[in-house]
Amino acid sequence: MFEKWITNRTVRPFYARKEFILDKAVKKATAKVCGLGQFNFYINGKKVGDHELDPAWTDYRKLIYYVTFDVTGLLETGGNAVGAEVGNGWYIKCDEHYTFTFPPFMPPNPNPYKPYGSCLVLAMELCFEYEDGTQEVMIADDSFRVKEHPVVMSNVYGSETIDGRLAQPGWCEAGFDDSAWQQAAYVPEEEVLKADLKEQAMPPVKVVESYAGKRLSHTNGRDIYDFGQNMSGILEFEAKGKAGDEIRMYPAEKLGEDGDVDQVAKNWVTVDSCITYMIGKEDTWEKCRMSFTYFAGRYVGVEKGSSVEIRGLTAHAITSAHKTDGTFTCDDGRYNQIYKMIEKTVEANMVGVHTDCPTIERFAWQEPNHLMAPSIFYMKDGKALWEKFLQDMRYAQHTKEDCFLDFSGEKVYPGEGLMPSQCPCYIPNVLPVPGMGSFYDIIPWGSTCILGTYWHYMFYGDRKMIEDNYEAGMKYFRHLLTRVNDEGFINHGLGDWGNPKNELARENIETAFLYADAVCLAEFAQILGHTQEQGMLLKKAEEIKGNYNEKLLVRHPRKGFWCYHCYTKPDTCREELLLTQAAQALPLFWNMAPEDRKEEIVKAFRYTLEKEGAFIAGEVGLPYIIQCAGRYGMNELVSRFILRKEHPSYYAFILDGETTLGEYWETNPRSHCHDMMGHIIEWYYNGIAGIIPEKPGFARVALRPYLPESMTEFTCTYRSAQGLIQVHVRELEDKILLRAEVPEGVESRIDVSNLEAGGKPVMIV
Repeated sequence: MFEKWITNRTVRPFYARKEFILDKAVKKATAKVCGLGQFNFYINGKKVGDHELDPAWTDYRKLIYYVTFDVTGLLETGGNAVGAEVGNGWYIKCDEHYTFTFPPFMPPNPNPYKPYGSCLVLAMELCFEYEDGTQEVMIADDSFRVKEHPVVMSNVYGSETIDGRLAQPGWCEAGFDDSAWQQAAYVPEEEVLKADLKEQAMPPVKVVESYAGKRLSHTNGRDIYDFGQNMSGILEFEAKGKAGDEIRMYPAEKLGEDGDVDQVAKNWVTVDSCITYMIGKEDTWEKCRMSFTYFAGRYVGVEKGSSVEIRGLTAHAITSAHKTDGTFTCDDGRYNQIYKMIEKTVEANMVGVHTDCPTIERFAWQEPNHLMAPSIFYMKDGKALWEKFLQDMRYAQHTKEDCFLDFSGEKVYPGEGLMPSQCPCYIPNVLPVPGMGSFYDIIPWGSTCILGTYWHYMFYGDRKMIEDNYEAGMKYFRHLLTRVNDEGFINHGLGDWGNPKNELARENIETAFLYADAVCLAEFAQILGHTQEQGMLLKKAEEIKGNYNEKLLVRHPRKGFWCYHCYTKPDTCREELLLTQAAQALPLFWNMAPEDRKEEIVKAFRYTLEKEGAFIAGEVGLPYIIQCAGRYGMNELVSRFILRKEHPSYYAFILDGETTLGEYWETNPRSHCHDMMGHIIEWYYNGIAGIIPEKPGFARVALRPYLPESMTEFTCTYRSAQGLIQVHVRELEDKILLRAEVPEGVESRIDVSNLEAGGKPVMIV
């Protein structure tokens, strides 16, 4: 596959084209294409497919995707033209305008980004199957012609410079004069990456919605436009002026007090992204559209000369998560607003990888791929997406030979089996940050290889997912055992990251994940028939649980209930124990709590919630807190907390005017588009609608709906692996109506106890 790669011998985007003649009728034609870092493919003047930013991001030294297109209907008898545009992406990162750098409070990173090659590259196979039964293959070779692209700079963080004077109208049509173009060069054999080459099977990035820009004002020399939605997007507009006139567009997630776009990420950095267009023709309307990167934000500030006009300014929102599996609507608009805010945040962060945010980092941090998995799986079809994400982890997993540099330039070996916190990881930050812990080897991040697999299996029932990831999970678990300290705890990572009180509770949080990893792997071992490993894992889980309960489970000196205090050395008898919501929830959720003390621990958990009157948790603890609140009869607290008007609260973001979820519980957070704390969506489906899988793939399901006090009606649908599940609840003056439907052949049971708690009879219709 792809014996040759061609190039324009440049690190800047380029065109490639070739004309050919078909003198026989074509039955079927298929193109296999890869341009690194990003490409667009054309036949006879038309873009092939509706993808954006192909191929999906990977670690190109280990894995490269090509994309397959059916092009039968685009070919003509006689003369044809095939062409591609190739841009930078992560393959050769361009640092013009904003590019990520570590903040000054962190030590300088001795392991910076490294380009994957010396020039951008293209490979293609165009396979013809003729009506007469013969076949032919055309490849991208040195008979192709190449030319510099109008996109003279493309930055993976959203900046692009486009020179309309370099446009080549008709470049991908037959009959175009390419005599001024150059002959394509072969990439030298020694520079061709020896990576696995696979067909891109995950959902491609596509446009899901387009938003017209609304002009708000002219401020500080800029026209300010609002698209009404924060997003990851492709800008498009038409412009007219004098050749060479420049238009600069500055995207932002928010406006400043003066009404200008505000590109400052709170207490962090200025994200000075800029899309620049240079007009190509005199006084002629011409179209500009971003090609090889995407902007992030809701607003743009437009700078242009007085002779320049623009029209049709549009932002095309893009995502890989374009197939919707679930819906939720109700008669309390606040819940609907929260749902939409989180859904749009998820969409904006699914762009080939699951990013932490579209603005500042664009890194594939792994922890939401299990913490947010249930919420996302209820909303979106995540089956193929997670197969890709977990494949990225397998390719990124460390061998014993993998090494990096320390601050002295000496080699460090992080350890065989380690799963990096980012996969793919383009700028490895392998050294722990003094006083903060490791940002690279973090158990709630690396555990996605196990827990992400677990949630995928629960939702889709696909045994192959376990087969594919079991070995990687075992290697990772063995690595984790090397990180257990003398007291039997894991505590080298970030704990409950994002906790508004900075109560990270590392020993509690991280060791609970060690236990969860062990019991999930034991379940996988049972499914696969690995009896000996199952026994080892169960024994290890019991050891972890016994030590955890011995050292962390205490009787509260004043309240009298049993509770998990946050680890301190070693005084457990002081008057005030540090109790956090997450420290109670994780051992409850993963059944670490002794049965004879579970009821007491639930009391302690309720105490931590009522004492604070809000969720005091970061992204790591929050999903377990919400789920335990629902599991143990505290849905009313969940309802109250998410609708608070002040942070921490989901509704507080709505009152702040946000259309996507912020990174932390605060007004004007660092990032305004982080899905890492969107866990409440899981509760919408299994807490309010009460759709709970009791067997993998929803082969058996419990329906246990709950009606929040402010709600009188809701409708929820979920297209499970077995088919469509629907729940509709409506409260009347004298009764509550419940309509529930499950696919034929699915075992189900209905529990109306939550609905009856309001005092009205429930009628199933």
